[in-house]
Amino acid sequence: METVPHKTSRPGRRATIREIAEFAGVSIATVSRVVNGSGYVSEKTRTAVESVIREHRYTANRSARGLSAGRTGLVGVTLPRIHPAYFSVITAGVAEALYELDMRIVLAPTLHEHDREVGLLERLMHGTTDGGLLVLPEESGSELRTLMTYGYRFVVVDPRLRIDERVPTVSAAHSSGADQATRYLLGLGHRRIAAITGAGDMMATEERLRGYRAALAAAGVAPDPAIVIESNWEVDGGREAGAALLQLADPPTAIFAFNDPLAIGAMQAVLARGLRVPEDVSIVGFDDTAECELVTPALTTVRQPLAEMGRMGVSLLMRLLENRSFEALHVELATALIVRASTAPAPVR
Repeated sequence: METVPHKTSRPGRRATIREIAEFAGVSIATVSRVVNGSGYVSEKTRTAVESVIREHRYTANRSARGLSAGRTGLVGVTLPRIHPAYFSVITAGVAEALYELDMRIVLAPTLHEHDREVGLLERLMHGTTDGGLLVLPEESGSELRTLMTYGYRFVVVDPRLRIDERVPTVSAAHSSGADQATRYLLGLGHRRIAAITGAGDMMATEERLRGYRAALAAAGVAPDPAIVIESNWEVDGGREAGAALLQLADPPTAIFAFNDPLAIGAMQAVLARGLRVPEDVSIVGFDDTAECELVTPALTTVRQPLAEMGRMGVSLLMRLLENRSFEALHVELATALIVRASTAPAPVR
């Protein structure tokens, strides 16, 4: 095993554990075992890793952040559920970022239950964890402000509601993504573009509706409330909304669903009616989860940088824990349209 001589960390800063692993040609776990003196590492590998550590002035994050003096090295993550791909990808980003910092994740699923989430947060904040990431939290703005007054450091990832400006947040550019999707369908000649939205009181729904309406307005297309249906973010909701849209006297030629499960449900509704996707109805989703390439045809969708949202949440939380200043309390990450096979030019009627 040899180090990679041409790779060096940027001048003026210490290397990260990921960089040390890359330079030494070993895994992050191996570097962690060498640094912490735990687990088996061959003498040859240990010597090589220690050489790279000295060369790049690496200091274990646990020591650098004073975790031995009152810190637990644990970060609590509250989230509605673990299983859906949307939440699992965010969680994976959080876990990876924490692992690179030699810290660990404590998962607290809330099942969208307000009281359960409040109880879990109370446990997390009383010495169990150093700080928290709240993914799509159920708490109101006033409850989050109260949590701040208790001194608990936390960052909200994908806010459910509009919250206090003082609360650090990470989100995706919902409006921009919806605008891209709608403009793309307009460019294919569609003028009867339906929207299947999520819950109307959620910030993501509001922002995506704003982008959808802005794109229609820019193209001179009058919005039709009859083809905008609120749903529940689930496949069954998309299936029901899709069926209702297709029963209209003047059905849409395209459907923009506000997440991928809704889009997949809408595809099922189209196929159940004996129609084809995309020849008869084009469909676009939002999120770009793994299911998009598992369905037939593969789903055109708006990609949210879900893993990066988790990593950015960790980055902001570390700044809070280290009392470093913020240039921005609210980070909005870019979205991008991913074109696949579920969209085509508008059919001639």
